[in-house]
Amino acid sequence: MRIDTLELRIVKLDLVRPFRTSSSFKTYLEHILIRVTGRDDDQLTEGWGECACPSDPYYCPETVETCWHILHDFLAPALLGSFWDHPDRVAALFGRVKGNRFAKAGLEMACWDAWCRAEGRSLANALGATRAEIHSGVSLGIEADRDRLFDQIEQYVEEGYRRVKLKIAPGHDVEVVQSVRERWPNLPLQVDANSAYTLEDLTTFKRLDAFNLLLIEQPLAHDDIIDHATLQRALRTPICLDESIHSAADARKAIDLGACRIINIKTSRVGGLSEAKRIHDLCLARGVPVWCGGMHEYGIGRAANVALAALPGFILPGDVSGSDKYYHADVIDPPIRATRGTVAVPHAPGLGVQPRLDRIEANTTRRVMLTSS
Repeated sequence: MRIDTLELRIVKLDLVRPFRTSSSFKTYLEHILIRVTGRDDDQLTEGWGECACPSDPYYCPETVETCWHILHDFLAPALLGSFWDHPDRVAALFGRVKGNRFAKAGLEMACWDAWCRAEGRSLANALGATRAEIHSGVSLGIEADRDRLFDQIEQYVEEGYRRVKLKIAPGHDVEVVQSVRERWPNLPLQVDANSAYTLEDLTTFKRLDAFNLLLIEQPLAHDDIIDHATLQRALRTPICLDESIHSAADARKAIDLGACRIINIKTSRVGGLSEAKRIHDLCLARGVPVWCGGMHEYGIGRAANVALAALPGFILPGDVSGSDKYYHADVIDPPIRATRGTVAVPHAPGLGVQPRLDRIEANTTRRVMLTSS
């Protein structure tokens, strides 16, 4: 396959409600949508991808602006006009570019979509999915108003979501989790710290250990697995690593060190679907549960997450909820929807969804078209 044209767009969507974590506060998101067009054995093909990078460098070193720069000035020139026979080969074209995994993931996703469309296969089928539907949980941001938090949990429990994840931060942790657990004693519940703590907070984690949590996600520094191993030995609750895992090699080291018992796989964080599948395959072989994390993706990236989460090792509910939880109107048809906590896996060729060009155009704040020379 050869990609001849590449379109980049920054698309802005307002959130249904503000979302707060230990490091950020959002009322809207800006993601980069990528459309590639090319030929496969003289057959015209098109593919879409999404770079779901935050606009600030608080979750990861990348931002929307750095991704735009890397995509425009380095990754697009490396891809345009190059021949490849499978999306697994695309990452090699970017080999000279260190890091910048969110940027790489968005462009690789577009290549997977284009290749699968040309092959007449769904992305889920091409990745090796074994499920027709996936189980979905919800991720709730930090709320100063406890009643508002309870109202959200009540709503999503009634809608049938399979688990609830609470964002936590120092000063907003034990009492919040305790109040939720007292009201919903049997609710599958987990917490996410987004690297907000240190080993000096062991007493806090010991207290959280009493609440029968599914897991504690990324409690310590984003670039540390040594202290996570120390903390995991002190807790009954499984630690799940997120920000610390960028590759299958990272996952192997973390498992070998005992730094976690569960791994969160995000396509964007690890540089693309091919690397995400390699992490899944490693964890499946090692008996380590995985689940699919989210970056508040629009429908394009969300459809890719659904396909990935249909692989056999994803045994925990992921953050792949219905897009209506976050956005008033998504940029695809049909929209991703959850029914009683399950999301159907798209089975049409490629991502299995169609971009809504009218909505994309209406919310585009920047656009550029690049072509092969």
